[in-house]
Amino acid sequence: MPEIGLRRIKLLLNSLKEEDASEIFNMSIPDLLRIEGIGEQSAKNLVLFDDWSIVDRDLDLTEKIGASLVSITDNHYPTLLKHIYDPPILLWFKGDQTVLETDGLAVIGTRNPSKYGIKQAMEWSRAIVEAGLTINSGLAYGIDSIAHDTSIRNGGKTIAVLGSGIDVIYPAKNRKLVSDMIENGSVIMSEYLPGTVPDAVNFPERNRIVSGMSHGVLVIESGIKGGSMITARSALDQNREVFVIPHPLDQMNGEGCNYLIKTGQGKLVQTMTDILVEISVNANKRSVVSVNHPEKKWTMMSLDQELTSICQILEKEELHIDQISDKTGLPTYKILPQLLNLELQGAVKQKAGKYFELC
Repeated sequence: MPEIGLRRIKLLLNSLKEEDASEIFNMSIPDLLRIEGIGEQSAKNLVLFDDWSIVDRDLDLTEKIGASLVSITDNHYPTLLKHIYDPPILLWFKGDQTVLETDGLAVIGTRNPSKYGIKQAMEWSRAIVEAGLTINSGLAYGIDSIAHDTSIRNGGKTIAVLGSGIDVIYPAKNRKLVSDMIENGSVIMSEYLPGTVPDAVNFPERNRIVSGMSHGVLVIESGIKGGSMITARSALDQNREVFVIPHPLDQMNGEGCNYLIKTGQGKLVQTMTDILVEISVNANKRSVVSVNHPEKKWTMMSLDQELTSICQILEKEELHIDQISDKTGLPTYKILPQLLNLELQGAVKQKAGKYFELC
């Protein structure tokens, strides 16, 4: 629909009392105008929409090509991806849907890697698989393809996010790789309608998904410009860790990697341990704090209502900043200053990977 993008769809869904999106199409224009961010033209477009044959066509095509759909309210939707600024509302995918729920690390880099880059991509991808993490990437030539291929060759799982429709494999030479991935229980997915051709504007949008669904991003090899640098910046905006492989000074292919390290935007890593100490991949599986635990510091402080509510949320377990944002209903840019305030007062401690726990 014209005037209805991801942000407005999310506003509409958040306004519902129940998770049934069909309620939106029963609303009147005055009802819709009461929702912040929905203007008169958007409301009219929603009320007047009746071309359900297009919807039926897309659903039929999805079934015909052997793909499935997962929505932002479904259990299999990647958990971390829900918390980025502009998460896709729907994802088309092929493969084992349970892989979408696994802890993953993004592996990215140039389409034209050097021998050094190829070696690093293979060695690091193997190490990531051995650590039990899923490799997320974008199916591009070069580092992306090496990461996907190394994963399945070593018995791991990998997710490829496309910048085209789920039935339009790009680059076409990677069709065999895609087939091998699905056969080995991995996943390809896309936010674009089936039949969507690869377009330049799609790939930066694709990159936000690669980083958003991952605990961190590993930049294997990158020039000073290009998709990998865009993905790294996207990761930083999404409060994800950025890990970087250092490169020889005379190697232009790795100039972007050294730049990220030099400017403090990425963390130099030499072993898999350097990454694992920075990401809390088991944070959601840790046991609940005992009721007999000594009284927390925040209970003896005079805190305002917002700070108190954050502490109450952290009572049971440590949480990522995105999870705190989700539970409070406040954006991360508003939550972070409050968490830093609590940290300065000694009520909260920040851990690796932007996880927070009570002191």
